[in-house]
Amino acid sequence: MDVFNRLAPFIQDFIYENKWEELHGNQVAACQVIFDSDDNLLLSSGTASGKTEAAFLPVLTHLYEKPARSVGVMYISPLKALINDQFKRLEQLLLDSNIPVTKWHGDMHPWTRRTG
Repeated sequence: MDVFNRLAPFIQDFIYENKWEELHGNQVAACQVIFDSDDNLLLSSGTASGKTEAAFLPVLTHLYEKPARSVGVMYISPLKALINDQFKRLEQLLLDSNIPVTKWHGDMHPWTRRTG
């Protein structure tokens, strides 16, 4: 089975609706490692090469198939701007998934950080 067909339905719909022609090579490779092994994975590639999706597409598929009772995934970023950018992208991706996403950094109001 190809990687696309292994992704959660909401991810497949997102890819189709956003007219992606294909997954990047690093996205396919990351999916294969995460779906088919217990190995650790380190992603390193150029800017705008699809690293965020390479990590999140298979991880969110697992989270969709087996929902977490608490925090399911935590992404730590060195930059607030990167957190904000990735939050917007993940928020769109997760619209139809019933998986909540929250950003948290020092410029957020404390009430927002507590409630998501």
